[in-house]
Amino acid sequence: MDVCLVIKRRLEELGLEQKDLASASEVTESYISQLLARKKLPPAPDRTDIYEKMAKFLKLPSDRLAELAEHQRREELKKGLAGPPAPMFAEIRELILRKCVAAKAKQVSAIFEKQPFGELERLVTQKLLDVVKTVVREELNSENWLHLMARLAGRSYKQMRVTLLEFLDTDVFSLSPENYVSFLDPLIESWDVDLTTFGMEIVLNRRIASGDPRRFAFVETGPGQLEPEPGFKEFLKDRSLSGTATTEEIELLKKLTFNGKRPTSLYYYRELQSLRDPLHFRAENRSSMQNSGRK
Repeated sequence: MDVCLVIKRRLEELGLEQKDLASASEVTESYISQLLARKKLPPAPDRTDIYEKMAKFLKLPSDRLAELAEHQRREELKKGLAGPPAPMFAEIRELILRKCVAAKAKQVSAIFEKQPFGELERLVTQKLLDVVKTVVREELNSENWLHLMARLAGRSYKQMRVTLLEFLDTDVFSLSPENYVSFLDPLIESWDVDLTTFGMEIVLNRRIASGDPRRFAFVETGPGQLEPEPGFKEFLKDRSLSGTATTEEIELLKKLTFNGKRPTSLYYYRELQSLRDPLHFRAENRSSMQNSGRK
């Protein structure tokens, strides 16, 4: 039984309508309608408070909807990741480059153009996405902040909540121009990258996000120093995810580092698909994936 069916049945049992659930969850009726019609993938439980709000309204155990949603996401994502991920929108590249410090913009742009969705572009995009998602999660329960973001985007509070939930489910493969305009553009003041060390500095818009510039250093980890991530162990155990992986691919995935983040088994599955996509790597650089500093 999936989460959509459980919600529908519970609404019927309580004599409630979708609009009532939308109001209690602080999202639009359209979002609830699309979610229950399975036109939208349920948001990841660890990135949203919507299941807690729904469960309270529907008088269900607090973790039941989250568990069902996680299972449904796992099955749907496995189907959707059968093929290699597509490169990002060219428009996203242009938008990201606008925030690059002027002294590096021309040089970075040349690298992006020469190696579309290559290691540097993926690294930069991932770091920008990580920083903005961190800010969004910190402000998830702040009505004042959400109202501010809604005004900047020209949306209602509930529309912004929906946009936020969808944004937290994006990755570098699915980042859209709308995601950028709604969150990355207003939150990021500028970014810089050291093309020798790949260290990055990301400056946030202090009118919207507090805190000092975020700095990231590229760290090379020697052999024998890595403790496998829990998500990597789950990936290896689930043969439907790792069954076709070669020894070389498994070694590359094992060496990815995250500096405190905890990737899921599906993350490793998606990285596996990316490793196999010839658009992402030049043949002589394929082995360098082990040093692509994921933090």
